[in-house]
Amino acid sequence: MRFHETRLHVRFNEVDMYRVAWHGHYVAWLEVGRNDLAGRFLMDAGHLEKLGFLGPVVSLEIKYLSPAFLNDEIFVRSRINPTETATILFQQEIIAADGRKLATGVTTHVLTDMNGVMQFKIPTEITKRLDDMKKWLNS
Repeated sequence: MRFHETRLHVRFNEVDMYRVAWHGHYVAWLEVGRNDLAGRFLMDAGHLEKLGFLGPVVSLEIKYLSPAFLNDEIFVRSRINPTETATILFQQEIIAADGRKLATGVTTHVLTDMNGVMQFKIPTEITKRLDDMKKWLNS
């Protein structure tokens, strides 16, 4: 299975006095990667909102494996995993330019209407976009 890759650089405001990236920024980097992949298939927050839905994170799991440092080039690799429920599960990893795996993460998103009412079935238009994403990731 293929993944979508987003390239980033560790910026000065993301490190501590030892020039090590603060752990909270890993979560933000995962979000950048997720939105980059989702946007490619018109599934980012803005596109969902236009369709009348939200996709809030209901679960986040992250494992820190190795530190990132100031000015490091990093890559966020993102993919989705199929689920049996009306949820979207993103599996991600953050990789250093030298190939070191810095972190892995998994987020689970539910689909709600604009009033926060959870949807138990994914609407056809969103299903089509998710299917397009899955096909691309599996090609």
